[in-house]
Amino acid sequence: MTGLPKRSFAMVMTAKRELTPMDIDMPDIDEDSALLKLEACGICGSDYEQFEDLLRTPLPVIPGHEPLGTIARIGDRAAARWGVDVGDRVAVETMLSCRHCEPCLGGTYHLCDNRKIYSYVPLSEWPGLWGGYAQYMFIHKNSVIHKVDPSLPANLAVMFNPLGAGFRWAVEMPDTQPGDTVVILGPGQRGLASVVACREVGVGTIIVTGLAADEDKLRLARTFGADHTIDVENEDAVRRVKELTGGRGADVVVDVSAYATQPVVDAMRMVKTGGKVVLAGVKGFKTVDNFVSDYIVTKEVQVMGAMGVTFTGYQAAIRLIESGKVDLARMHTHDFGLEDAELAIRTLAREIPDDESIHSCLIPEH
Repeated sequence: MTGLPKRSFAMVMTAKRELTPMDIDMPDIDEDSALLKLEACGICGSDYEQFEDLLRTPLPVIPGHEPLGTIARIGDRAAARWGVDVGDRVAVETMLSCRHCEPCLGGTYHLCDNRKIYSYVPLSEWPGLWGGYAQYMFIHKNSVIHKVDPSLPANLAVMFNPLGAGFRWAVEMPDTQPGDTVVILGPGQRGLASVVACREVGVGTIIVTGLAADEDKLRLARTFGADHTIDVENEDAVRRVKELTGGRGADVVVDVSAYATQPVVDAMRMVKTGGKVVLAGVKGFKTVDNFVSDYIVTKEVQVMGAMGVTFTGYQAAIRLIESGKVDLARMHTHDFGLEDAELAIRTLAREIPDDESIHSCLIPEH
C-alpha cells in the first residue's frame, strides 16, 4: 500500500437517518481489482430513500452509488482489462453483475440474478469500502468503468449518472424518435436530464410537469429545451397535454417523480394510442389509487419499468458532458464536504428551509 493511507475516512450509515464518521482499513487488492480515490459522489433521491431505511439495505453500510475519481491502485490484469492505469479519471457504474446468469448472458446485466449494487453492500463484506461516501472506494473485478476527461470540473463530470438515466429512460428504452412529443413527469435532476437527452436527439415537443414549489426547476427545464411546463397544482395536467397535442396525446410519457402516485394515473391518460409509458420514479411500494388498467388495453400502451442505467446510457452522457454543448453547470446547485453528507441528503429532500437543491455532490477534499 505504498503511497496510500492505511485507512479511508467514510460516512457510514449505522441506523435510520444516522450517518457516522469512521475510518475504514484500506485493503490489499489482487490483480483483478482496483482502488478509487474519490473526487466526487453524486447525491440522488435513492440516497434519501436509503437514509430513511426504506430500501432495507444491510447495516452498517457506506452509501453513495455515483462515484467519480482517479485510479489510486490497480492490478495488472484489471489495468489491461479496463484499459486504465493509476491516475486515470473514471466513472464507476452502479451495478455489479455476475456475468454468468441468464440475464447477464442475455444482455441485461443490470438485471443480474446475483447483482450487487455499490452503496448497498455492507461493511461486513470484505473490504467494506463499497460506497462513494468515502475518500477511497474498492473497485470489484466485475465493475464497469468509463474513462472521463480529467480537465472537467468534478461536480460537472459526476453528472454522468443522472444524465445517463435521462438518455436510457427517455430515449433508449422508449425508442424516442426525432419529432416525437415527450411528457416528463417531475423536474428533478433526472427529469431535467431527460429534457437534455430528448433535446439532444431532436424530439419535437417536450412537456415537463411539476409542483408550484418547482418553479425554479421548471424554469430551468425551459432553459434546457422544454417547450411547455405545467404546474400540476394549478392546472389540469392531463387536459393541458391533450390541448398541446391537439387531443392526440404524447408519444412517450416518462414518470421520474418520487413517491407521488398520481403521475402514474395521469400518464395512462396523457399517452397516445399506441404510445409508451416509462415508469422510473419509485413510490415506496405504495398502491396506486384510481389506476385504470383498461387504458393500457384499449390504447395498446406499452408500459416499461426502468431500473438503473446501462453502458450505452452512460456513454451518451459522458460524451455530451465532455462536448460542452449544454451548460449543465446550471443544474448543479451544491458542493458538500464528505462530513456533511447528512446535510446534503436533507437538503435534496427539502428538509432545509429556504435551500433548494437540484443536483449536488460530495467532494471529499472540499
